[in-house]
Amino acid sequence: MIYFAQAHYLLLLFLIPLFFLAYALMRHFRKRRLAKFGDSRLVRELMPSASSAKGWVRLSLFALAFFFFTIGLSRPQIGAKLKERNTKGVEIMIALDVSNSMMAEDYSPNRLERAKLAISSLVDKLRDDRIGLVVFAGTSFVQLPVTTDYASAKMFLNSISTESVPVQGTAIGDAISTCIRSFSAQSEKSRAIILITDGENHEDDPVAAAKQAAEMGIRVYTIGVGSPEGKPIPMNGELIKDKDGNIVVSRLDEAVLRDVASAGGGTYVRAGKSEFGLSPIVDDIKKMDEEMFNSVVFEEFDEQYMYFFAIALVLLVIEMLIGERKATFKL
Repeated sequence: MIYFAQAHYLLLLFLIPLFFLAYALMRHFRKRRLAKFGDSRLVRELMPSASSAKGWVRLSLFALAFFFFTIGLSRPQIGAKLKERNTKGVEIMIALDVSNSMMAEDYSPNRLERAKLAISSLVDKLRDDRIGLVVFAGTSFVQLPVTTDYASAKMFLNSISTESVPVQGTAIGDAISTCIRSFSAQSEKSRAIILITDGENHEDDPVAAAKQAAEMGIRVYTIGVGSPEGKPIPMNGELIKDKDGNIVVSRLDEAVLRDVASAGGGTYVRAGKSEFGLSPIVDDIKKMDEEMFNSVVFEEFDEQYMYFFAIALVLLVIEMLIGERKATFKL
């Protein structure tokens, strides 16, 4: 597998056809200027050592050198090898509410972005634990299967928005059920679900789903995002209104989140302005018995740019040594 660390430099390759076009135009205008001095055949006889072919050869070598230089500039890397690695840790599924109510601005800049920032900070602290991500609104789906690839986890996290789930609502029970199905077959006891939501307008039975998780040895933790007094929901530069024209105010429903956490054998934490609440929950999860996980990963990437730079240098040296005159041999 080849990976380009600075792939944007590959756009320079589009300049190569322009080299040939510019050189062809230069030769064309040069012939027109020479034609002013006399017949083109006579001019060629007056310059017997001039070689038209060598110009194209030199340009081709320069273009090849530029090609390899550009590839080197983009820093090609190759996975050294696949390695089977055994690690000890826990599996954590995070269920993130992406309904429109998460756009309320109880936090800066809003509930959803504050939650994403807290999850990103959590990922930075993980080592051998596995993490997965489920997004939900009126329905739920797995945004990221359980993995130790934390870079991918942050990439998928950044792409989440209220448009990630087209069906509006807050199906907390469905989100918990999706998390239950998403744990790996290797995990049996060190499993936990962290539910991040304002808890408002739940459309199913989240308590029953949490009890099912607890019966399977999965702990369910909840983090309430928002405030009891509530905030309006901005959307496309305006505030969302109900059918009667009244501004909709989204309020944190702590009661249901406490019940879910209690049924799931976990705890409920209300997200604060500075401490979001993930850290104490993860600290509690870390006390669970760690399990041995078996995974296949790339050991590391080997840099390959120096080889391409070396080829480019050799081609440039050859290009400079060729010259523009015909080779002459004297006996």
